[in-house]
Amino acid sequence: MIDKNHYGPWAVIAGGSEGVGAAFAEQLSAAGLNLVLIARKPGPLEGTAAKVRANGVEVRTLALDLLDADAVDRISAATADLEVGLLIFNAGANSYGHEFVTGELAGFRGVITLNIDRQLELAHHFGARMTARGRGGIVLLGSLSGYLGAEHQSIYAAAKAFSRVFAEGLWLELRPHGVHVVELVLGVTRTPAMERAGLNFDIPGMLVAEPGEVAREGLAHLADGPVWVAGGNYDAARQRSGFPRAQLVEGAARAMRKLLGRS
Repeated sequence: MIDKNHYGPWAVIAGGSEGVGAAFAEQLSAAGLNLVLIARKPGPLEGTAAKVRANGVEVRTLALDLLDADAVDRISAATADLEVGLLIFNAGANSYGHEFVTGELAGFRGVITLNIDRQLELAHHFGARMTARGRGGIVLLGSLSGYLGAEHQSIYAAAKAFSRVFAEGLWLELRPHGVHVVELVLGVTRTPAMERAGLNFDIPGMLVAEPGEVAREGLAHLADGPVWVAGGNYDAARQRSGFPRAQLVEGAARAMRKLLGRS
């Protein structure tokens, strides 16, 4: 499933306690990679750690909020003695959804800090070490949201667009050094986070992916960067990249209102 010699012996998963992150942890541990799991909530984090330890690998956990100013320093210290061959940044989320002009700038800055700043800092930290060793991989979790502007999540959508373009540049730079980079683009996925957001997974005809399927697809195509669209959403991503923009943006907004039960 995955080359432990190229991507091991340790993998770091930011956002590794539930959903797609937990699925990555399960599949990587089954392949024999040791894990560092990072998440905000200690309960789900330790629950996932206990489950994957049953596969016979070492697991370290770090319960922290990536919005904390010292988050990257703590991650660096916790992994200083490890040879990390794989970074999975699964922590990006819309932590503050609100109409822009009536929202709080601090909330929007939090979305940027989580989805852009921490992603850059961790990719820089671990990517430099992988480049020096001449092997490794970086998976950045993206979203179809990054292909279109959206109401009440304009900053999140823009951050996800940034992530995709960043992944493309990073892929170009690290590929000659034996480090694979891919942004794994997700559509609607049956995760606890999307459930908490109130998404209706039962709309007839809607494509809904399962976390295990997404993680399996991501690992299978880790070397097929810079962007891999998961869950059968390739045509949707291509359509969202087209023109005229007004028609596409308005159409996607109507679909999102329906998904959230607001139509």
